[in-house]
Amino acid sequence: MSLEEFKGRPVVLAFYPADWSPVCGDQMTLYSALRSEFDGFGAEVLGISVDGPWCHVAFGDARHLKVTLLSDFEPKGEVSRRYGVYDEREGTSERALFVIDGDGIIRWSYLSPPEVNPGADGILEALEKLGHPEAAGTGSET
Repeated sequence: MSLEEFKGRPVVLAFYPADWSPVCGDQMTLYSALRSEFDGFGAEVLGISVDGPWCHVAFGDARHLKVTLLSDFEPKGEVSRRYGVYDEREGTSERALFVIDGDGIIRWSYLSPPEVNPGADGILEALEKLGHPEAAGTGSET
């Protein structure tokens, strides 16, 4: 998967340490519950950890997740490293959020302590600053 596939719409990258940890489970479940909010901004939410794809499938099914989970498994942590959020000591992604606009530019980011669920307020505020998709292309200024 590539950000090019989402050109023209915002993307939320939610890096997290591991499937099945309590904080990660709560974080991804929150984003899943807020799916309609994210959809209102035309945003795609992508959860990313170094866990493998089969682990993601089981985790997503068990939690009834409505967000896409991506595996940064092989080469391990490559995407996390590109975003500067790979924890070499633990061998996992750090808990980090990025809001990327439709042109592929990072407009907001946040690095959370691993034991803290960062919630969604910062993400929603960043998406609000980008604007609603229904306002785009109407010919009116917003």
